[in-house]
Amino acid sequence: MTEMDALKKQTAWMSIVSNTVLVILKLAVGLYVGALSLISEAIHSGVDLIAAFIAFWAVRKAVAPPDKEHDYGHGKFENLSSAVEALLIVGTAIFIIYEAVHKFDTPLDPEFLQYGVYIMIISIIVNFFVSRRLIAVAKKTDSQALEADGLHLQSDVWTSVGVMLGLVGMKVFGFLWLDPVIAIVVALIIFRAGYKMVMESARELTDSSLSPEEEKIIGEIIMEHKDLIGYHHLRTRKSGSYKLLDVHVTFEKDMPLYKVHDICDDIEHKIRQKMGNFDVTIHPEPVDKNGVVIKKNYVEVS
Repeated sequence: MTEMDALKKQTAWMSIVSNTVLVILKLAVGLYVGALSLISEAIHSGVDLIAAFIAFWAVRKAVAPPDKEHDYGHGKFENLSSAVEALLIVGTAIFIIYEAVHKFDTPLDPEFLQYGVYIMIISIIVNFFVSRRLIAVAKKTDSQALEADGLHLQSDVWTSVGVMLGLVGMKVFGFLWLDPVIAIVVALIIFRAGYKMVMESARELTDSSLSPEEEKIIGEIIMEHKDLIGYHHLRTRKSGSYKLLDVHVTFEKDMPLYKVHDICDDIEHKIRQKMGNFDVTIHPEPVDKNGVVIKKNYVEVS
């Protein structure tokens, strides 16, 4: 296991521990106080916990080396975990909205709201620092699973702030209608985050190309070599934190094979050095003095 792989696993485990503690505290206080907004926040954190477990599993699975059934490794498990997490988020949002609408008909007068305020302050502080750590490690290791978990916790900070302000309003001014209203606002924030994650996961799982900016950088690296005529058929995609590309490059027809091989090796090295984990396949092609690819006709033998 590489240093980056170990870092990803440690960070995912940290998220699991913090979410477990917060779920227990929020749910216990929410049920004791009787505030739907606090209970919805506990449910939200419960989904965070499930998501953290999924991210931890995905990170462990994704770092497994290639095998007979997965020649390109297991990076797609990170993309799959992100898609599952996104669907959980959307489902949670719909459930909270459903419960909140019914709460308008039978409003309750929660007691001991100050306990809810205290737990929200703790949640805000913990999630702020944990989410920053998750996103920082995700960028460093290019882990979609950790990034999804970090962004989810980041949205939790703002929903916790909203819930806390609502509890204060209920406690100070007696505005009981704030309870279901805040629950719905929390649900809409959750739904928005889930929708964005669904779209991003769909892009990754359907093998969408890398961004035009990244492909431009790859092209510039290729064309740094003066002995190379040009390139075409550049194709890219992602598999978790692992990127893949294949490209056709053209050389003078009389260039020695060893020199072509050295240039291709150098291109691969520079791409990995500048852009991280990459599976690079380069197909060299000879061209004539007019820049036309020289092709030989082959007869297929059955």
